[in-house]
Amino acid sequence: MAASLDSLNRLALLCGLAVGFAAQRCNARIMLAESCTGGLASHWITRIAGSSHWFDGAIVCYSNPVKSHLVLVPQDTLSAHGAVSAQTALALAQGVRHHHAESLKGATLHPASALFSAAITGIAGPGGATPGKPVGTVFFAWSGPAGARAERRQFTGGRLEIQAQAAAWACSGLVSALLKRP
Repeated sequence: MAASLDSLNRLALLCGLAVGFAAQRCNARIMLAESCTGGLASHWITRIAGSSHWFDGAIVCYSNPVKSHLVLVPQDTLSAHGAVSAQTALALAQGVRHHHAESLKGATLHPASALFSAAITGIAGPGGATPGKPVGTVFFAWSGPAGARAERRQFTGGRLEIQAQAAAWACSGLVSALLKRP
């Protein structure tokens, strides 16, 4: 157990440092919407001293009412595709980025062109699987000034391993989006 805790701590540190480096490199601000990871990716990012210079916060949106009312995921999207879908991940990333832009409106240091978001929604298990969406199914989305994209990944292991893999993948995608900034 100690070895895997050490590995997880190293992974968390590397993910946080990578996101911080990429955000500082392009003078970006970041906000997340997390469901199945329960704030784990945000925790990893805020473990880095000085992260307040590029990380503004996160919304942990575990329930559908919070997804729809707080993060603005259309109820039609949730009804048609479910909480664990590419459509919902995109709506989460775009919704949290919209909230981010609104909260910083008029702030000359943080124009909308510098705002990035990531979203994570999935099934960490051990229950919750549905036909076509087994435990370990996670959808991600990243939104920035150049647009948004979503993808599906399938992770293995127990709940904590799936959450850690999902947090790492979200951070990796965020770094990629930041480094591709126009």
